[in-house]
Amino acid sequence: MDKVGRYKFLAEPFHCDFSHRLFMGHLGNHMLNAADFHSTERDFGMTRLNPIHKTWVLSRLAIEMVEMPEQYTHFTVETWVESAMRYFTNRNFQVVSEDGRTLGYGRSVWAMIDTETRQPTDILAIDDGAINLWVERDKPCPIAKGSRVKMSNDAPLVRTIDTYYNDVDVNGHVNSIKYVEHTLDLFPLEWYATHRLHRFDIAYVAESHSGDRLNFYKEEAAPLTFNIRITKGSGDDETEVVRCSLQFCTL
Repeated sequence: MDKVGRYKFLAEPFHCDFSHRLFMGHLGNHMLNAADFHSTERDFGMTRLNPIHKTWVLSRLAIEMVEMPEQYTHFTVETWVESAMRYFTNRNFQVVSEDGRTLGYGRSVWAMIDTETRQPTDILAIDDGAINLWVERDKPCPIAKGSRVKMSNDAPLVRTIDTYYNDVDVNGHVNSIKYVEHTLDLFPLEWYATHRLHRFDIAYVAESHSGDRLNFYKEEAAPLTFNIRITKGSGDDETEVVRCSLQFCTL
């Protein structure tokens, strides 16, 4: 079996926005599905880990796109493990159109946790570090790695939302991509008529769950670049759960 997994997807019409291009959130879901398919086929995925009370959680995700897949078109998400360490593994993605053009790339960092304690666990202890058999160091991923998002203490609170059933995934916490979708909703529809999201960086700091109230702080770090901090709770109980950065370009 190849170290690189290749999975075909369709830009379904109801997964596309008014520009007839795939929503960034749905692309993120396709990437996470590709990661699950790849790890499961190679016996270090959820079906291997869940019976021993372990699971993968996403720590960081960066997606940089030249072009989003167009409605009704097929595209391929390629994914591979770039490196594996004791507590983190780096996984990359390449999005390829049906005619072979590279539409964009993704970088991600994953941790393995114990589902009972919710604490990090040793990745290399699983099957004597068998994940190293699937590390692919020679396939390039030319986009920059994610960097820490710096925000001032003066960033204004721009929205507070409640979380519900549809926000929660199989791990029992608010889904990684739901944060992406809620963040993109901070910009009005008119903004997307004249701007395209070029790159999205997100770092997951802590878990949140159904019923938690999420607060969104937003500031413009540079022209067309916005930083977002998401917290849960309020007052003395307010805890940071996510930081992200969005880079737009004009159409």
